[in-house]
Amino acid sequence: MQPAFLASDLRLLVFDLDGTLIDSQIDLVNSVNATLEAFHLQPLDHPTVATYIGDGAAMLIRRALAQAKGAPPEEDFASHALEYFLEYYRVHKLDFTYVYDGVFESLRAIRSALPDLPMAILTNKPFRPSRAICDALELSPFFFQNYGGDSFINKKPDPEGYLQLMKEASALSGITIAASQTVMIGDSGVDIATAKAAGARSIGCQYGLSPDSLHHAAPDALAGTPFDWAPLLGFPIAYEVR
Repeated sequence: MQPAFLASDLRLLVFDLDGTLIDSQIDLVNSVNATLEAFHLQPLDHPTVATYIGDGAAMLIRRALAQAKGAPPEEDFASHALEYFLEYYRVHKLDFTYVYDGVFESLRAIRSALPDLPMAILTNKPFRPSRAICDALELSPFFFQNYGGDSFINKKPDPEGYLQLMKEASALSGITIAASQTVMIGDSGVDIATAKAAGARSIGCQYGLSPDSLHHAAPDALAGTPFDWAPLLGFPIAYEVR
């Protein structure tokens, strides 16, 4: 595999969570359908709910309610449903969620080659479940920061969170990091749009939850599996790319 980036030029890597580092689809879909049933609505099929993931919990629930009800939900109804969903997901967020094959191998290869390269997570999932999942699945030690969809006023694709990570990484590194020296790695068009809004580069993850949304997003490179990250970024690897 030919590198798409020069490793020595990189100063910050920012990763999405769901569909990039972890496969959380079953737990999210089950939590959505448990919410619908709690509010006397019919559950939705798995593929339909999966297309609603990526823009945060509130949007996920609104989309599911609109589909199940056949009309946009009332504000109070949506608010109560979201509250139920968040509590249900808090309990069931790790029932079936797992780290994709190749994630740890690539992260270790990157860390081994450049121990001081800052890496962070920027997800539209709420901060608390994001942090809890990363802690439980032993992802947290690789990242200096983990921001969720409720960490800022604006979620991705707004670049607010990404730009904040650049500031923090600059402070950690003792240098001013330019957007062109950073890469966003994510599975959806939202992630690629975030990178473009910040002036950063990107890798689209074709194995994730939203591969169709990458078609028109035009990332700088495409990863078929997490094993592809390190070689695409120009890092030496000690494993076979699958």
